[in-house]
Amino acid sequence: MISNDTSGTFEPVATRAYRVLEHMIVTLELAPSCFVTERALIERLGFGRTPVREAIQRLAWEGLLDVRPRAGIAVAPLHPGDWLRVIDARRGIEVVLARSAARFVTREAADLFHEAALAMQKAVISGNVLSFIQADKQLDEALAIAAGNPFAARVAAPLQTHSRRFWFRYKADTGLAESAEHHVALIRSILDGDEEAAAKDAKKLMALLRHHAEAAATR
Repeated sequence: MISNDTSGTFEPVATRAYRVLEHMIVTLELAPSCFVTERALIERLGFGRTPVREAIQRLAWEGLLDVRPRAGIAVAPLHPGDWLRVIDARRGIEVVLARSAARFVTREAADLFHEAALAMQKAVISGNVLSFIQADKQLDEALAIAAGNPFAARVAAPLQTHSRRFWFRYKADTGLAESAEHHVALIRSILDGDEEAAAKDAKKLMALLRHHAEAAATR
């Protein structure tokens, strides 16, 4: 599980609870299709009832949890064919975000991109899949900030999370270096302010993920 520590930066408790719970779902610490209770999650996460409930509601809206009255909370199943649907839904919006990020990237966002790229490269060198997952999340958040389009970012965020979960399940054992290479290429194009190159690299990244999804669907 990721730490509850936010390294001195202020973040609402509900957001922290959401991050920890999302990470548990993405990394399959909460197994697909398993049932949990709100009380069990409160004890496991170490947060109060209200922030945990808000996190559950947010993740239910994103399709990662299914709250069933009097039955418990079901973690979303993982059907390989659904990864293709996620990528198809995500592909266009990622190009929009990449173009906008290249056009509007600020120094603050550039610093976030550099941090994400460095974390991703360190994860590849050490072979640390969990660190890579967190770096990928950092990159998606940097992309949302740089693009300056909250509407596109809100559409993309849950799709990115679902895709990350599928990748962890079906490709994490062999896909670190290749995935990092595509992500870093996208970051470079954005930091260069090259909209066309950023769009092209976003398409390449989505094509790579779709290739992985197709392979998972035919296993």
